[in-house]
Amino acid sequence: MTTMDNNAHPLFEPELLDRCISCGFCLPACPTYRLTGEETSSPRGRITLMRALQDGTLEPDDPTLREQSSFCLGCRACEPVCPAGVQYGQLLERWRVHQWRGRRRPLLVRLLTRAAAQRRAIQLAGWLRRAARRPAARGPADAPHLMLGCFERVLFPRVSTAARSLAPELAAPASQGCCGALHAHNGELAEGERLARRLGEALPGRIVTTSGGCAAHLAGVLGRDRVMELSEYLDGRTLTGAGSASVAGGRTAALGEVLVNGRRARVALQDSCHLRNGLGVWREPRQLLRAVADYVELPDAGSCCGAAGTYSLLRPKDSRRVLAPKLDQIEAAGIDYLVVVNPGCQRQLITALRRRRSRVRVLHLAELLSLARVRTG
Repeated sequence: MTTMDNNAHPLFEPELLDRCISCGFCLPACPTYRLTGEETSSPRGRITLMRALQDGTLEPDDPTLREQSSFCLGCRACEPVCPAGVQYGQLLERWRVHQWRGRRRPLLVRLLTRAAAQRRAIQLAGWLRRAARRPAARGPADAPHLMLGCFERVLFPRVSTAARSLAPELAAPASQGCCGALHAHNGELAEGERLARRLGEALPGRIVTTSGGCAAHLAGVLGRDRVMELSEYLDGRTLTGAGSASVAGGRTAALGEVLVNGRRARVALQDSCHLRNGLGVWREPRQLLRAVADYVELPDAGSCCGAAGTYSLLRPKDSRRVLAPKLDQIEAAGIDYLVVVNPGCQRQLITALRRRRSRVRVLHLAELLSLARVRTG
């Protein structure tokens, strides 16, 4: 028996599953395969499980299906190395719609997605936390807007205020809601897409985000032309470096240097998985950082930190196993700041480095660049 409604509505689009040629290029890129060495914990192995679910070889409630749909980080590191162009992220989202249906969805996930959908509560929390807010002024319909996020404006309100200090032209209406990425990644794909479209209507024109995961989700629903991550928006608009000036119509802040004890700060970057693997954005934040500080490339900067949205909350032990080698690299690099471009990564790394009593400070890219902002007059 196949997992379909009268064979008319397959769980997975056949062309998505058929694209995988089982070459194995994805295996060394996969964090969970590196942890276990087990085929079922690799993208190739999981696609084999999806095929078995689709054609009825495995029962829908098979424990291996439940475990592997949850054990996967969803980092999409397999996608850039895949010669066949498998859209693994799309497959995983559909898999979790099935595996986490109804009461099978973890209680914590249900609570978080419900909280993220409470637009008025998020607006109030952002106001109390003093996140950025600036109503859209009358002007061109395609004027850029800053997406404030749901949990980011509560947990890290300084990120949005720092972003607006760098690009004051960005409107940031406080009434905006969740983009739906949390829902789409956790078994509520239709709701995630609905929230993304609603946000697209609330923020006309270009949407600038400070969250790599949100950027990838929005781009998938609204189109790549509607969405820019902050580093993309700033890169090429600002001439950075000591004594430089703005080129964005006189509106984007000029940047100097970030100093620590009179010297240029040493900084490293932790990539956002979805930003790097889903949208191909990784050069831009590095270019901005090199302009204002001494940049140090960590060996595994492009690999997942284990945050992975709700993963660090649902599977904390596995999350820490993924993160542990990265923490050693951070300490060995002799850096002053570790820069992130995603709030989940920020929470994960702040918590882990505090636990180690590390002196490395974790900042969002917007916060680090705001330290280099040239104050004039």
